[in-house]
Amino acid sequence: MSHHGAVMEQLRWVNRTDDPFDHVVNVASVPQRSPFRYPGGKTWLVPEIRAWLRSLPIKPKILVEPFAGGGIASLTSVCEGLVEKAVLVELDPHVAAAWRLILEDEAWLTEHILAFKVDRDSVLALLAKEPEDWREKGFQAIVRNRVQRGGIMAPGASLMKNGENGRGISSRWYPQTIARRIHEIHRRRDRITFIEGDGLEAISAHAHDPKVAFFVDPPYTAGGKKAGRRLYAHNDVNHEALFASLAQVAGKTLLTYDEAPEVLALAIKYGFQTQRVPMKNTHHAKVHELLLTCSGGFVNQEAFA
Repeated sequence: MSHHGAVMEQLRWVNRTDDPFDHVVNVASVPQRSPFRYPGGKTWLVPEIRAWLRSLPIKPKILVEPFAGGGIASLTSVCEGLVEKAVLVELDPHVAAAWRLILEDEAWLTEHILAFKVDRDSVLALLAKEPEDWREKGFQAIVRNRVQRGGIMAPGASLMKNGENGRGISSRWYPQTIARRIHEIHRRRDRITFIEGDGLEAISAHAHDPKVAFFVDPPYTAGGKKAGRRLYAHNDVNHEALFASLAQVAGKTLLTYDEAPEVLALAIKYGFQTQRVPMKNTHHAKVHELLLTCSGGFVNQEAFA
């Protein structure tokens, strides 16, 4: 079969009607462990991440998340004992400062979160201010993430207007809850390594260790998709290089992507298996994303028994 024919065959499989993954996960049933909220957050995927890690023939010691964002895969894996340690990697310097703050200076961060009064004037003043140090930069990142529409961190994103239950800009600002999540992460800091840097370099650094697993959720810019550029401040990803790198690692890999012919073509080229998984987008419409595995088989083996 030609390469084009293989892509078309994969597309037919993805668009089939007998979808074994037809159940949309209720995110309210999943433990919320991250202080961040992201437009591409993966809380809905937690059951599949658990199933994947538990199905591996050798329990991985380390989970590497090279595009950390809110870090839900790593947090879940560490908190539930699915791995011994997690390595989170993030290129965005503001998000990186927030992660560093969570792990290194919980007391300073939670004090500022609990004391901050959220209204439009105070938020605009905080976000317009040039941070004096990395702590202020990290605090700004958390506030920005919680008050901007959809948790979008990219430049130019607008503040929430109506928000949840008409509460406006403060509708996603739950200081006690955020502080509690930060505390739970901080007390596991000896099991979490954070790196401000390039995800591909982190993959390369752990490529030869068979006891390392990789959960990879890159910004969605494959095939010229605009969503990743609109939603994330740092979105320049070489998707071909990413697939090529992950195809060579000694450990197991799980990727998540939006549906796109370009992604399916890369999956075929580099020997990845794909699954189609339902979710609800920000408009509560049912859509599908792709899960891709290499050297680890399908995520839910029972669906294909």
